[in-house]
Amino acid sequence: MTTVIDIDARRTQHCETTALGVLLRHQGLDLSEPMLFGLGSGLSFIYWDSKNMGFPFLGGRVRPFDLTTNLATRLGLELLVQETTSPRKAWQNVVSSIDAGHPVGLQLDSYHLDYFASKVHFGGHVVAMYGYDDRDAYLMDTDQQGGTVSTSLTSLAQARAARGPMTAKHRSFTLTVPSDLPSPRSQIIPAVTACADAFLHPPIANLGHRGIEKTGKLVRTWLQRTDNPQRDLPQAALLMEKAGTGGALFRNLYRDFLAECAQHLDSGHLRTGHELYAEAATLWTEVAALITQAGESGDAQCLVQAGTVLRDLSRIEREAMHTLSRLGQ
Repeated sequence: MTTVIDIDARRTQHCETTALGVLLRHQGLDLSEPMLFGLGSGLSFIYWDSKNMGFPFLGGRVRPFDLTTNLATRLGLELLVQETTSPRKAWQNVVSSIDAGHPVGLQLDSYHLDYFASKVHFGGHVVAMYGYDDRDAYLMDTDQQGGTVSTSLTSLAQARAARGPMTAKHRSFTLTVPSDLPSPRSQIIPAVTACADAFLHPPIANLGHRGIEKTGKLVRTWLQRTDNPQRDLPQAALLMEKAGTGGALFRNLYRDFLAECAQHLDSGHLRTGHELYAEAATLWTEVAALITQAGESGDAQCLVQAGTVLRDLSRIEREAMHTLSRLGQ
């Protein structure tokens, strides 16, 4: 037996916006990936390190699933989230929706999925499931992971049951678009200002513009932070550029979101914010290249240079967000 829903597949770059796009287009709401990311106030920054981590992690977005809840709240979407500790109940939650003709979003650990080439645990991965048979599940993932893919039901069950950082208990979700949907354009200003305010006023020094500044100081010590710099530094840079971030630690996506907003709203603040994020995106890619170079060559001077660029980035992004926070005033 096979149950497959006809979906509109696109070439996308980030997992959560990929799944959101599939679910919303099936309901007749077609928004670009940058617009989904921006309306969900997705941009952020975190420097994350602890004793039990092999190496520091740089994150460029809000926590997994926050983007989905932000977007649902902003557009008045009905978000139905189901979680359970029972694998049997978890599977029932999914198939009942698919059998009724609705694709489902799943949060899981990508490590267990058959089609994932890089075997790294990431419990905040999100996919859209649109079909299944007695052996496989049919999923929509990012372009980098193959787009329209399948994985065995066994591997899917393992991925959903995984426990650890950022995981959720067999989380599945659906979205329903209301008949009185507000114009997405009308939600640009609240989405942009909420994102800016969170970035400008982080509760701890590891987040937002303060986190970027802190990273600028700590990155200089990264050769001493690991006993395998040839592996760990290029890997950290790869995560910034290629691990579903859309490039430049999500700054490319946010730059494109602001450019799209500027087509809808005539605002100097928006144009300035876009110009500054275009500059920031280029510099983040430069930082990733310097970190890679430091790992491969063992030259600490590359990390000193990366630290200087990060200090500039903290200033540029703070200025961009300060400008964007005044949108609509």
